[in-house]
Amino acid sequence: MRQFAVIGSGPAGFYTAEALAKSYGDTARIDLIDALPVPYGLIRFGVAPDHQSIKAVSRRYDQVAEGEAVRFVGNVRVGENVSIAELGELYDAVILATGAPNDRKLGIPGEELPGVIGSAAFVGWYNGHPDFADLDPPLDGEAAAVIGNGNVALDVARILSKTRKEFAGSDIVGHALDALDMSAIRTISFVGRRGPHQIAMTPKELGELGHLEAAEPVVDVADFPPLEADAALEPGQRKSITHLRDFAARDPAGKAKRIVFDFFARPVAIEGDGRAERLVVERTALDGAGQSVGTGETYVIPANLIISSIGYATPPIAGVPYDDRGGKFANDGGRIGDGLYCVGWARRGPSGTIGTNRPDGYEVAAQIAGAMPPGSDGGKAGAAGLDALLGERRARPTSFADWRTIEAAETAAARPDAPREKLVRHEDWLKVLGR
Repeated sequence: MRQFAVIGSGPAGFYTAEALAKSYGDTARIDLIDALPVPYGLIRFGVAPDHQSIKAVSRRYDQVAEGEAVRFVGNVRVGENVSIAELGELYDAVILATGAPNDRKLGIPGEELPGVIGSAAFVGWYNGHPDFADLDPPLDGEAAAVIGNGNVALDVARILSKTRKEFAGSDIVGHALDALDMSAIRTISFVGRRGPHQIAMTPKELGELGHLEAAEPVVDVADFPPLEADAALEPGQRKSITHLRDFAARDPAGKAKRIVFDFFARPVAIEGDGRAERLVVERTALDGAGQSVGTGETYVIPANLIISSIGYATPPIAGVPYDDRGGKFANDGGRIGDGLYCVGWARRGPSGTIGTNRPDGYEVAAQIAGAMPPGSDGGKAGAAGLDALLGERRARPTSFADWRTIEAAETAAARPDAPREKLVRHEDWLKVLGR
């Protein structure tokens, strides 16, 4: 029997557990360990609440967790309840699937001012992550700026723009829904260093901006290269540019909110009297290699809320080699060292979609199977050893059955137009379980 520990129960963790279970059948046991009492990681806490079709992938993960080979072990913090070294003694291989939940810093003056928030924190706030339940973002000003031109920035702007009615069917948490309903924000500016051809927004998500009830996208036609330049783009990118050109060609609809695309703008400072009030940007241009270069011209974008969405980093773990530049664990194709591997964003950095994690997890599982052929026995204690250790330390791990109990409580508490009302604090999760 082989014993494996996968740290993190988001997409990368589940796909890796699925791949190991398929490779080893009944000759392996896989513990899927998470710091939170509930599973799904990015699916629960990162995917936008109004994108329920994407969240439905969790049903596939349920099949993995309910299989004989896989066990969910929640509410266990690596580095606090158990160390990597200890896990290495208990399991034949430890696979880090911890994602990249930390916001990258802007590195400009004023980013410490109240009102400047990383997108991971803001997304966690409206998605019910316990670390951000008390974030209380300032929504009392008329203007917000979102720095970044990717899909997370797009999610943030859309959430800031929607009416209460448009959240019907979503699982946005109640405290965020109520706060957004009272928001004074009327202008949301996307701030990006380069131009329309360089955005990382996918067409389906970008197209949604054209159908908002109370907000309209605003794009300056002067920001586009000649129309014939679109032909050189990849098909998906070309569809996104088509949306942007359509937005630029529209007459103003007079809606209450505006989503302004501020291309060719590099943030250089955030200013304000005790809180963020304005974002200072430098006008940029593209050089011959398509990179943005400053022009020396600066201007101001009013903003009482500034959300930075410029990338993420995996948090380091004591004793695990780390790539500071890449914001991920130092690895060679997923292998960190003997018996220690990483997958997903912890392996390759914050890139790709949820689906990208599947081949990634299967590739690393194949490496492990090559090093430890199915049918071999490493003689490790695995789950029994972990349970004994956690018992000694008075940890309170949760199981997948516990998650089902929590899920039932959330479903029962749902608003009439929502699939669930998420519990957002550790103590509330454990209270449902009678602990």
